[in-house]
Amino acid sequence: MVSSMRRGRGARRLLLSLLLLAAWEAGSGQIHYSVPEEAKHGTFVGRIAQDLGLELAELVPRRFRVASKGREDLLEVNLQNGVLFVNSRIDREELCGRSAECSIHLEVIVDRPLQVFHVEVEVKDINDNPPVFPMTVKTIRFPESRLLDSRFPLEGAYDADIGVNALLSYKLSASEFFFLDVLTNDELSQSLSLVLGKSLDREETSQVNLSLVATDGGKPELTGTIQILIKVLDVNDNEPTFAQSIYKVQLLENAANGTLVVKLNASDADEGSNSEIVYSLSSGVSSTVQTTFKIDPNSGEIRTKGKLDYEETKTYEIQVIASDKGTPSMSGHCKISVKLVDVNDNTPEVSITSLSRSIQENAALGTVIALITVSDSDSGVNGQVICSLTSHVPFKLVSTFKNYYSLVLDSTLDREKVSAYDLVVTARDGGSPSLWAKASVSVEVADVNDNAPAFAQPEYTVFVKENNPPGCHIFTVSARDADAQENALVSYSLVERRVGERALSSYVSVHAESGKVYALQPLDHEELELLQFQVSARDAGVPPLGSNVTLQVFVLDENDNVPALLASRAGGSGGAVSELVPRSVGAGHVVTKVRAVDADSGYNAWLSYELQPAAGGARSPFRVGLYTGEISTTRALDEADAPLQRLLVLVKDHGEPALTATATVLVSLVESGQAQKASSRALEGTPGPQATLVDVNVYLIIAMCAVSSLLVLTLLLYTALRCSAPPTEVACGPGKATLVCSSAVGSWSYSQQRRQRVCSGEGPPKTDLMAFSPSLPQGPDSAEERQQLSEAEYSGKVSLLIFLARSRIVLFPYFFNDVC
Repeated sequence: MVSSMRRGRGARRLLLSLLLLAAWEAGSGQIHYSVPEEAKHGTFVGRIAQDLGLELAELVPRRFRVASKGREDLLEVNLQNGVLFVNSRIDREELCGRSAECSIHLEVIVDRPLQVFHVEVEVKDINDNPPVFPMTVKTIRFPESRLLDSRFPLEGAYDADIGVNALLSYKLSASEFFFLDVLTNDELSQSLSLVLGKSLDREETSQVNLSLVATDGGKPELTGTIQILIKVLDVNDNEPTFAQSIYKVQLLENAANGTLVVKLNASDADEGSNSEIVYSLSSGVSSTVQTTFKIDPNSGEIRTKGKLDYEETKTYEIQVIASDKGTPSMSGHCKISVKLVDVNDNTPEVSITSLSRSIQENAALGTVIALITVSDSDSGVNGQVICSLTSHVPFKLVSTFKNYYSLVLDSTLDREKVSAYDLVVTARDGGSPSLWAKASVSVEVADVNDNAPAFAQPEYTVFVKENNPPGCHIFTVSARDADAQENALVSYSLVERRVGERALSSYVSVHAESGKVYALQPLDHEELELLQFQVSARDAGVPPLGSNVTLQVFVLDENDNVPALLASRAGGSGGAVSELVPRSVGAGHVVTKVRAVDADSGYNAWLSYELQPAAGGARSPFRVGLYTGEISTTRALDEADAPLQRLLVLVKDHGEPALTATATVLVSLVESGQAQKASSRALEGTPGPQATLVDVNVYLIIAMCAVSSLLVLTLLLYTALRCSAPPTEVACGPGKATLVCSSAVGSWSYSQQRRQRVCSGEGPPKTDLMAFSPSLPQGPDSAEERQQLSEAEYSGKVSLLIFLARSRIVLFPYFFNDVC
């Protein structure tokens, strides 16, 4: 018996060493404190702020706080000195039961920047629970016929403490008949037996009173006592016996109700009713065993009744009594040790603590967004949990401690591409088959003003008719900002500059919200042909971002200027012109020339001359060149012609509607001698016709070369702009352009095809595109008409040179007879 007790003490010491080693290994890698249970309020645990490397002054500003899963009021931190102390009563048995390890896991969180620390506080057991027997008095009926060394099993005491504090030793009161035998099995549990050391004689001793004292290993020692009353019986002197005193059974926790645990078969050496055995559970078994197992009194089969759960109870000890039907009845005892085998029947649990539901798109990598805790009630591999995150997202999970993770930013964000993320955290255990659980967290990406307003194109071309009404809407600019809310709120303004002597804002304005551009006053083509300016777009972000767009506003000409007469070579301006013509001149003699100009441009400045019919319907011997303004004779003069011819010349432009002016020419028919004298006087200060013709031809050659070069440049520019420029808006634009083809009189015209492309935005027009074709009439009727047309063509060339000097870019296909 002594050797058995020594072996039990050695096993206890080995168990204690293993427990201490496991506790040390579990605490490595984190801050570890220990505190005895039942410690008073305010008991010092540890200088947590100092051990974490935190300054006392920054505890409050950085929102130092401690969180504990389950019981949050047991421990507290003094923010003044950084000391962790006991806040309320800690009962280890209530907190961890009989678990060998008992710790309180704390999460220490500080902000600015966010840091999470893990602290483990081990609750040490104290000897605060005495050994307790199932009952205070136990009555045993002992036949007198029992042989020496007969054994009667006793139920040991229960101690709620652990370790040394729960290591029990027993002492039996002195008796001449009985002694106590204590066996320590491989389960580190003890089996008590009351052994008969001396034969009983009921006639001498009918009852024996014993006292059994259980003492734990704590300091100070605590004890528990049970009174044993042994009644000596006569007659039936053989009790039922089992094949073994302890049966070990393993059972899956998911075993169905009614599963056979073990079938007992006790034997009795007696005969008859003294050998008939009835099985029953000991009265000392716990209520948990009684509700979980049942025994058949006749067959000895023990079966489950109810649900088993490894996570609630891992082992059961069932005390069974086999009683015979003798008188008095005798009984035998055995113990069934049932171990439950864990199966993977618990799904992992995921808990997400979101620190921020939104994150700015310019947040730094590694920013913590949420804290994630996973757990699994299963044990071993079945309780090992691995976490994973939705793939292809700019976030990742970082393991901080065991089953604790942080959701952090892993790559840059762009709200304009993705404004929100729905993340799914999957926790999967290591069981077979594996179980998993999912939890979702939504992260919104907050906008940052990182996009400037952008226009569809850098430059727009706008056409506006002159003489527009004040406040006319000529164009609308629009910029788009990819940001959100106030960062995308765009306002427009003019980039102020000087236009000549005046400010740009006196010509145009832009609405700050809509981007509509208005002409503040009527525009005059003759004063301002091109108005180029910039409009700025700015968002409302902080700081604001912006961009500019260029507007080219071409002021299109309208026919708002009347032709103006110039002084003729015979003198006079705006009034009657007097000329002397000898009666001897023939047909085609040039009398004089009417000159006029028009302040307009293009088609509106193209002038034609007409001779109004004479009064009375008489046919005049004179005609005027349609485009030259030269007045010449149509036939030879005779005596029948009136000596004074009054010619009324109508000068008309080609605008819509056409504007006109009139010139009066008085022609006096005189004899040849008088005409020569008048001509001599008139030509004394006038260069000869041959010299004038030479000068005109030189100018014509120079103009043709310049215009040809400009033609090639214009065609190249037109082709490039047609292929590259997007469409533009035309506001307050002119009416439909007219295509005038070459005819008997020739024409100035806008190119219809070119005009449409300019108006639709094929390319920003920089010049007026004009065409002139002084074509000859088809098939002149007489040599006289051909001579007159030749003179008209010559005068037309001179007029063309005057027009070229006033126009910006002119196409002059003089070498072709046809345009259309």
